[in-house]
Amino acid sequence: MTWQDSLLRLGACSWTAKGWERAFYQRAKRPTDFIAEYAQRYSTVEIDASFYALPKPETVEYWRDSTPDGFVFAAKMPQVITHQKFLEGCGDDLQRSLDTFSLFGEKLGPLLFQFPYFAKAQGVELSSFLRRFLQFSSLLPKAGFQFAVEVRNKTWISQPLIDLFHEHNLALALIDHPWMAPPGQLFRQQGIVTGPFLYVRWLGDRKGIEKMTTVWDKTVIDRTRDMERWAPPIKEVLDRGVRVYGYVNNHYSGYAPADIEFLAQALK
Repeated sequence: MTWQDSLLRLGACSWTAKGWERAFYQRAKRPTDFIAEYAQRYSTVEIDASFYALPKPETVEYWRDSTPDGFVFAAKMPQVITHQKFLEGCGDDLQRSLDTFSLFGEKLGPLLFQFPYFAKAQGVELSSFLRRFLQFSSLLPKAGFQFAVEVRNKTWISQPLIDLFHEHNLALALIDHPWMAPPGQLFRQQGIVTGPFLYVRWLGDRKGIEKMTTVWDKTVIDRTRDMERWAPPIKEVLDRGVRVYGYVNNHYSGYAPADIEFLAQALK
């Protein structure tokens, strides 16, 4: 079985990083060539740049045409939707995003709505988030796209949120992050796999690791034990025939490719 047929898709959160031009890429010399070499090693990637601004249509088409059949692009939805407008008055922004990402065609994977941590002073409680998201969800197309949703308030991972995402066929993104619960606790939640696939992100402590390095060419924090804790519950999901998308950030250990290789072995 090839990776194109596998239920497990592992990749990085972006395919460019300071240091990768030496540590990861062997043939590509120009940044525009990186995606083609990346796609020879991994079956998927998460586009981080789209969080800040949508890529141009011709850029999407170039990425699409530079990768082999079966490769999958996941993408973060623009922050104008999740942060700046916080799901209100953003119908046009949503449609522009969907129109852009649809250019990936069969290579388009899940689209991620990544929300910030909401402090109490901001006045955003779970109940108000759910009301706002329920109104916004009426704008999401019922077919043709897959969506994942990430929240960073630990106490929000509860039955009301899980039930809403189940109802609307949305995947709750599970993240390895200092603010969030460990995998053992997460997977004890009934119905935690809320959508037709599982979406996992290994993010780490951005501020903490940037005190140690800002060049992402080697492992600086040993996250082996942390990754080992994720393996058993993810294996159980795969054994149920559910597809898993997993993405590793360089801020997790210092060098995402090393973590991807470890996870691939642990989940083999």
